[in-house]
Amino acid sequence: MIEADFLVYHAGQLVTLKGPPGPRRGPISPSSLSILPDGAMAARAGRIVWTGPTDSAAREVGLLPSAAEQDAGGRVVTPGWVDSHTHPVFHGTRQEEFAMRAAGADYEEIAGAGGGILNSVRRTRLATSDQLESTMLLHASNMLRFGTTTLEAKSGYGLDLDSELRSLEAIASVSRSSSQTILATFMGAHEVPEEYRGRPDAAADYLAYLVDTVLPVVKERGLARFVDIFCEKGVFSPEQSRWFLERASAMGFELRMHADEFHDSGGAALAAELGALSADHLLCVSNAGIRALASSATVATLLPGTAFFLGKPYPPARELLDAGAAVALATDFNPGSCFCESMPFMVSLAVCQVGMTIEEALVAATVNGAAALGVADTKGSLEPGKDADFVIWNLDDYRSIAYHLAVPDVEAVYTSAQQAVPRASGRASGDPKTGA
Repeated sequence: MIEADFLVYHAGQLVTLKGPPGPRRGPISPSSLSILPDGAMAARAGRIVWTGPTDSAAREVGLLPSAAEQDAGGRVVTPGWVDSHTHPVFHGTRQEEFAMRAAGADYEEIAGAGGGILNSVRRTRLATSDQLESTMLLHASNMLRFGTTTLEAKSGYGLDLDSELRSLEAIASVSRSSSQTILATFMGAHEVPEEYRGRPDAAADYLAYLVDTVLPVVKERGLARFVDIFCEKGVFSPEQSRWFLERASAMGFELRMHADEFHDSGGAALAAELGALSADHLLCVSNAGIRALASSATVATLLPGTAFFLGKPYPPARELLDAGAAVALATDFNPGSCFCESMPFMVSLAVCQVGMTIEEALVAATVNGAAALGVADTKGSLEPGKDADFVIWNLDDYRSIAYHLAVPDVEAVYTSAQQAVPRASGRASGDPKTGA
């Protein structure tokens, strides 16, 4: 008999996503979700030790004297979301730019007029460590309420040694105090700062500064696992991105890339060639880029909220899936181009606008998001050996998560089998929301 100190039972649908290790590729069928009707899940010390039908739990699981039990009351239970691309450390919002965009200005026009990333950089450099940490905590907490139990958090609104370190330290501080798993990415290569502008080789000079001065300190202090770069026309070229990422990799950082967002720059193919964990955005990825991702271990991370927010065409999810690529979904939460922490909304967008099935979107937001962060061995599905990070939904059918637009029906959130978001008040146990 398996010993456990936690048991959740009577899940109307326990969406385990049990399957082979690593990301799921290509089209996803409903059977790939490995759903257990009237399912149960047991954990010990925060790790899942057993899943099965509720009526088998008493025979197969021995609960320790101090064990906690939770009746899911027929509700849907899924893995917690894995949001593998966010920018939650900054100071000041940019609603004035949002209004400009609503009046007809485009993202690149706003950036050219001194807005965009550099607007946030000016404000973030003036912020105190407490202010940065407070912002990070606020938005990570919002993500948790929407069911995100694992997230990646990028720096990148400081663009100098002091501000980037303070940003990464804010991520580290929130990570220590939060029940979420938070993985840090150094993204000093987010834009060329104003003090470098006007130089003949501004972008190259700035990247050299990051490699020579900033990255060694980040590595020494253990402040980031990943390094990312914005490979984009007018920011960093593919050649500059290659130079920077190769040096970051030599220092021991794992690689990520902002690739082919506004133009086809060949970023996806470069990410695949360099063995990056993920190539993100891909609104303008070419057929060659799609083929490169499909034949590589690099996860194609799609950020439909950014396309929605900016009024841009959505990424070619169907083409990527049909080619055999591993596709993930993330929010791209940031102050300028997607001010939204909700993974359920991203799942709805993926289904309604990006051409993904409900099952493909759920896999992309869990298992494949974990693969994009290199944590698929512990996150993204509900199977023995993995962390007991899960969401109880006030729903009786997993398809309703995408169907109920912009209203996440989260009943409770658990991280490592500990309740992180309380059960919603005023709802009777065993009365999941149903539609007429």
